[in-house]
Amino acid sequence: MRKTILLLAFAIIIGSCNSKKTKIGEPENFITVSILPQKTFVEKIAGNDFVVNVLIPPGTSPAAYTLLPSQLEEISKSVIWFRIGYIGFEHSWKDKIEQANANMKVVDLSEGLDLITQGTMQHGGHIHPVGVDPHIWLSPILVKQMSKRILDELSALNPGQSAKYKTNYLEFVKEIDQLNLEISNKLKPFEGRKIIVFHPSLSYFVRDYGLLQFSLESGGKEPTPQRMAELIDLAKNEKIKVIYIQGELDRDHAKVFAEEVDGKIIQVRPLDPAWAENLMEMANIIVDNF
Repeated sequence: MRKTILLLAFAIIIGSCNSKKTKIGEPENFITVSILPQKTFVEKIAGNDFVVNVLIPPGTSPAAYTLLPSQLEEISKSVIWFRIGYIGFEHSWKDKIEQANANMKVVDLSEGLDLITQGTMQHGGHIHPVGVDPHIWLSPILVKQMSKRILDELSALNPGQSAKYKTNYLEFVKEIDQLNLEISNKLKPFEGRKIIVFHPSLSYFVRDYGLLQFSLESGGKEPTPQRMAELIDLAKNEKIKVIYIQGELDRDHAKVFAEEVDGKIIQVRPLDPAWAENLMEMANIIVDNF
């Protein structure tokens, strides 16, 4: 009898463990995002209610990343994909990602935002922006707008937790506003100052805080000798001794530039998941190097 009771207890424990494992792995618990900062935004609002699958891993370039077969399986479990909008990876892989899960909702977080573009074109009766700068997550102002969209979608997915999500969202908005205020106060004395970057990833950041960005690279192409010469002259005239670059990008051209202006290369991390801390650190680095 005692042996039977022990066996039943063991079976209940095993069954409970298996039930928990199944629950964690249920498709409705999976959300896909494109980049690491988006994972931060989702978790700020939803906590641990969802497993967040990030398509572009740390240390890789969103412009050129190739999706792995194992990631297609993770996509197949997701109920929603939060796109960032205009990074090259999303455009190259959009069809295959959607084919991997025809039932997955696709939400473009760039919709309705004040985007930095090179102009517009008309196609099929609609006007579309062209040459869109994709780095919208580096603007606290835009992140606050994106977070509202995330809140609405998460609340629709899990209505029973909508009150919790609203509370978390409002707390995140307070954090964003405080961050924006601190960065504004820090950079206000430097409005109109110029910075030079290799890749134009700080466009929205400098727009928010009144700085001017000049990049060696344009449209994902290597800088031309003419562009290199122009920015070397600019740096010498403005006494700019720094070029900012992302860690995953090739540094050869940046090294040439730094040598020509007797300056240095400083790494920035636009895709750092510690979003608020990273933006504050970028502001501090920029101020320290003016």
